[in-house]
Amino acid sequence: MVTRSGLSLADWLARLERLHPSTIELGLDRVCRVRDAMGLAPAFPLILVGGTNGKGSTCAYLEAILGAAGYKTGLYTSPHLLRYNERVRIAGQESPDAELVQAFERIDAARGDTSLTYFEFGTLGAMAQFIDASVDVAILEVGLGGRLDAVNVFDAEAAIVTSVDLDHMEYLGDTREQIGFEKAGIYRAGRPAICADPAPPASLLEHARQIGADLRCVERDFSAQREGDQWTYRGQAVSWPALPLPAMAGTFQLRNAAAALAALEAVRARLPVSEAAIRQGLAQARVAGRFQRIARAPDVILDVAHNPEAARALAATLREQPVAGRTLAVVGMLADKDTAGVFAALQGEIDAWWTCRPDSPRAQDAAALAATLRVHAGSAPISVQPDVNTALAEAQSAAREGDRILVFGSFHTVAAVLDHAAIQQ
Repeated sequence: MVTRSGLSLADWLARLERLHPSTIELGLDRVCRVRDAMGLAPAFPLILVGGTNGKGSTCAYLEAILGAAGYKTGLYTSPHLLRYNERVRIAGQESPDAELVQAFERIDAARGDTSLTYFEFGTLGAMAQFIDASVDVAILEVGLGGRLDAVNVFDAEAAIVTSVDLDHMEYLGDTREQIGFEKAGIYRAGRPAICADPAPPASLLEHARQIGADLRCVERDFSAQREGDQWTYRGQAVSWPALPLPAMAGTFQLRNAAAALAALEAVRARLPVSEAAIRQGLAQARVAGRFQRIARAPDVILDVAHNPEAARALAATLREQPVAGRTLAVVGMLADKDTAGVFAALQGEIDAWWTCRPDSPRAQDAAALAATLRVHAGSAPISVQPDVNTALAEAQSAAREGDRILVFGSFHTVAAVLDHAAIQQ
C-alpha cells in the first residue's frame, strides 16, 4: 500500500514527537477542531475506560468478550511496549504500518495550523481507522485523566472508571478528590457510568449526580464474588454464576472483569453478549506486562506497576502465589513517580533488589532509586546496575532453585526485557 508522504511509520512517529512543543497538553479544543475537519463522527457505540490502574486489563476483557460474541471490535490503548501498532487493534489484530501512516497523513492534511500532540494524533488516527473498517464497537482507553484527555472528544455509550489513586499529580491534582473529578469527566448525561473503585471520591459521585449519569458502583450496583476456582457476577438486572477465573493473575482482576461485565450489562440492548462469549473472553483476555511470566526455573515475571495502588495489587498477587524460595526484584522507574510509595507497598515482599535505569529521558537514576529503596528494603540487599537487562542477568545469576524474579516499575522497564527476549530468539 503506497502512502502519499513516502514516510515510514518510524519516520512519522519521530515527526509527531517534534510537532508539538510539549509531550502532554491537556484540553479538547484543538482535538475537536481537527476531529470536525476530518468528519470523524462514529455511528457505532463506544466504551471509554479510564482510571488510575486496571484500564488495560478492563479493555482486554471487553475486547475479548465482544469479539467472542461475534462483533468486529476496535481497540485503542496506550502506551505500547514494543511496537506502536499495539495501540490500534481491529478485530483483534494490530493495525499495519501503512494504515497507521495513511491515518496520520489524513490528520496532517486536515489540521491546518492546529498543533497536536503525539497522543492526540494517535487518538484521531485510531478513530479514523475504526470508521474506515466499519467496526461494530470501539473501546478507547483514556491516556491521562479523562475530562481533558483526547479520547473524551467522542461520546461514549458507556464509560468506566476502574480506580482512583495518586498518579500523574502534576497534571491531575494531588488528592483523590481532585483526581476523581478528572476521571469522572468521561461520564455522560443519561449514559451508563461504571465505577469499580470500592471507595470512590465524593467528587466523582457528585459529578455523576450533577450531570445525570446512570452511575453504577461496585458493591452497590454490581459485584464479583469468588467461589473457589469460579466467581459470580451480580448486576442490576442479570447475574452470571460459576464464571471461570480471569486468565490474568491477581484477585484485583475480578474487579476489572466485573467492571467490564457491568458495562456490557448496561449496553446489552445495543450490544447483547451470550454467557458463552463471556466465559470465552474471560479465559482468553491477556495483556502483556501484567504479572506476565516469560521464563521458568527461575520464574521471571514482568509487571508494569509504577504507582502505589498498582504496587499494592502486585504485593497481594505475590502473596497469593507464594514460592518455595526467595522473591528477587529488578526495578526501574521514572523520576516523576512516587517511588517511596511503591517501595512501601512492597515492603517485606522482596528478598533482594537490583535497581536500574530504564531507557527513557524521564528515568530515575539507579543510585537515586536505591537511596529511596533503602528506607523500605529492611535487611534485603540492594545492587545498583546500569540498565534493565544487566540487572536481570545479575538477578538470574544470584537465583537459586525455587526462587522467582520480578521485573517491574515502568512500561520502559518491562519493554526492555521483552525486546531483549525477542532479539535473543
